[in-house]
Amino acid sequence: MSSSTHQHETDVFVVGGGPAGLAAAIACRDRGFRVILADPSVPPIDKTCGEGLMPDSLSALTALGISLDESRCFPFRGIRFLNRSRSVDASFPTGNGFGIRRTALHDILTQRALDAGVYLRWRACVRGLSSDGVNLDGQNIKSRWIVAADGQNSQVRRWAGLDTSPPAVRRFAFRKHYRLAPWTDCMEIHWGPTFQIYITPVAADEVCVVVISRDPHLRLDEALDSVPQVHDRVARAVPVTTERGAVSVTRRFRNVTKDNVALIGDASGSVDAITGEGLCLSFRQATALADALASENLQAYESAHRRAMRRPALMGQGMLLLDRSSWLRNRILSALTYEPSIFSGLLAVHVGASAHTR
Repeated sequence: MSSSTHQHETDVFVVGGGPAGLAAAIACRDRGFRVILADPSVPPIDKTCGEGLMPDSLSALTALGISLDESRCFPFRGIRFLNRSRSVDASFPTGNGFGIRRTALHDILTQRALDAGVYLRWRACVRGLSSDGVNLDGQNIKSRWIVAADGQNSQVRRWAGLDTSPPAVRRFAFRKHYRLAPWTDCMEIHWGPTFQIYITPVAADEVCVVVISRDPHLRLDEALDSVPQVHDRVARAVPVTTERGAVSVTRRFRNVTKDNVALIGDASGSVDAITGEGLCLSFRQATALADALASENLQAYESAHRRAMRRPALMGQGMLLLDRSSWLRNRILSALTYEPSIFSGLLAVHVGASAHTR
């Protein structure tokens, strides 16, 4: 915690202490702004996700002054799709990805924020916006800029009048960790009839297993029964966490800024978890937002935000087509298996290696 005990005025107030909020706070501090961040939770903050960071995410972290300690994560070389007897994989064109526990990543971001001089207010709740700042647990904090990083159901977005979007597409994810040596050098995506199972190695003796589907009642154990090649491995392993759920939302907003308020992370819209790009988007948005605040030009952030969302949104739409149609999925995966170079090219596009955007 910052050594400062009383702070009633700041340049940037960040609402939400997840990865998006911490990234925004770090980027703003690096540009010389005074920054306060508030969240009602206590770190480390966990969230159900596949826990895989692809090379573009690592590049975005580097821009925030963060390099991962390999003792806290586990490398994987690429992505593998599996569907019944078919399997196709491709290596990333530039470096490895890393699997890392969400809590470990949050620890790293929190420490970087502290080192940068961000004033962190945990167990603190923003109750509303005021004419010159925010109401933090009944106390007015003056702030030139307000950054909403308070998630999919953002209250700040609603208070600012930015809570308008087409209907969201929702899917449901459930996650467990198992004490099990990774059997794969890739992040694996197993395509079931109505779901996907993600396998991410996160340590030398641990894997993260996630099921995601359109069915809010489908749990991981039930899905595993339909994927024997995964079920047989984890059935002999010891779960090291209980099952935890989350909602994956696909949603875009017309605007992500208004007056002195800017949205970031899931508060600003999101792509389906199938893309694996949620964290990368947050990190790149943080850098773009800090640049825009430094130039006092929120329209520049609007433009950068739209550019950053375009590629993951398109890739997400394509992969969700495979989720909806078993016939299409079988045809496409069969074609990729026959011609794996196509999959390699698609993966390069997906991680921005062929057309990098910020």
